[in-house]
Amino acid sequence: MLEPSNNNELPAIPSKRYFTIGEVSDLCAVKPHVLRYWEQEFSQLKPIKRRGNRRYYQRQDVILIRQIRSLLYEHGFTIGGAKQRLQGETAQPDRQHNQQMIRELREELEAVLEILKP
Repeated sequence: MLEPSNNNELPAIPSKRYFTIGEVSDLCAVKPHVLRYWEQEFSQLKPIKRRGNRRYYQRQDVILIRQIRSLLYEHGFTIGGAKQRLQGETAQPDRQHNQQMIRELREELEAVLEILKP
């Protein structure tokens, strides 16, 4: 297994649609039982299950696993801290978008108010 500081030395992700748990294990330097555990802990990680509950991961799953690995092994986050960090990253753009929409709506309402003033 690679040392925690060597995350950028992980192999490149091949351009294919689905990866088996063994392939993802090799690509991310994480054992299969750890991947199965992370599926239970991180709601964002949902591989497709087919025939006999075989897991098939997509490219975005592999990228997410590498992010989780980096947070846990390189940055020293706990599972709970990594969950919060990942949820915060997905919530941040939504929050900024909502604030922008509120600003635009306020400006439009103020313009309507100016038109309606006698």
